[in-house]
Amino acid sequence: MTHVTSAVTEAFGKASADNRAALVGYLPAGFPSVAGAIEAALAMAQAGADVIEVGLPYSDPLMDGPVIAEAVHRALAAGTRVADVLRTVEAVAAAGVPVLVMTYWNPVDRYGVRAFARDLAAAGGSGLITPDLTIEEAGPWLDASGEYDLDRVFLVAPSSTGERVAKIARACRGFVYAASLMGITGTRDAVSADASGLVGRVRQHTDLPVAVGLGVSNGTQAAQVAGFADGVIVGSAFVRRLLDDQGIPAIRELTSELAASVRRPTP
Repeated sequence: MTHVTSAVTEAFGKASADNRAALVGYLPAGFPSVAGAIEAALAMAQAGADVIEVGLPYSDPLMDGPVIAEAVHRALAAGTRVADVLRTVEAVAAAGVPVLVMTYWNPVDRYGVRAFARDLAAAGGSGLITPDLTIEEAGPWLDASGEYDLDRVFLVAPSSTGERVAKIARACRGFVYAASLMGITGTRDAVSADASGLVGRVRQHTDLPVAVGLGVSNGTQAAQVAGFADGVIVGSAFVRRLLDDQGIPAIRELTSELAASVRRPTP
C-alpha cells in the first residue's frame, strides 16, 4: 500500500505532523472573473488552506449544488475556457500551494486526455479530482497521470460497497475523496456517522490520506470532520461569499476560521 509521494500528500503529511487535518479549499476558475478567482485562491492559500481545488466550469454540473452551479454559470457566461483554468492553476502553484483541478470528465475527454495531463503538469498542477469518472472508464487517465506524474483523486460515497471502496482507493494518488452528505441530507450527527464510518472503511485499503467533502461550511463542522479525517474540503461556503459580493476579506476570514478549526485538541 505504499504510494509515490506527491506535493498533495506532502501537504497532508505536514498538517498531520502539526496535529491537524489539512484544509482543502475549492473555487471555480473564472468567477467572479479570471483575475478575481486567482486573487481569491491566493487569499485562501495565504490564510491557511493547504491545498487548493480549482473548478473547471462545465455547462452541465449535475453534481454541484445551487451555489457552485450559479458561480460556474457566471464563469461560463463570461467566456471562461480551459486556458483560463490552466492560468489559474499556474498562478496558485507559483505561490507554492499544491493545486488540483476539480472537473467533470467530458471537458478533459474533449480536450484530449494526454494533452490535458501534459498541459496541467506544465502549469504546475498536481492532478485532477474527477467526480463523475468511473474506475472502469479511467484507463486513459490512469495512463496519462502516470506518464506526467499527476495525482488522481476519485470519490467514494457512504453507499459504495467494500469491493468498490477497495478498487477506488487503489486507483487514487494524492488522497481519497470521501463524499459526505453532511449539512444537506438528514441531521448533521447522523450523516457525520456515515462519513466517519466511510473514512474508516477507506483506511482499510490504503495509507493515502482521506479527506471529507460536501456540506462542510463552518468552523464547527470542520472541527467535527477533523476529528476523524485527514482533510476537510470546503467549497460552497467560499463561493457563497463571492456570490454575495463580500469580497476577498470574507474569503480570508473564513479560511482563517476553518484553518483554526481543523487543529486537533492537544491530548
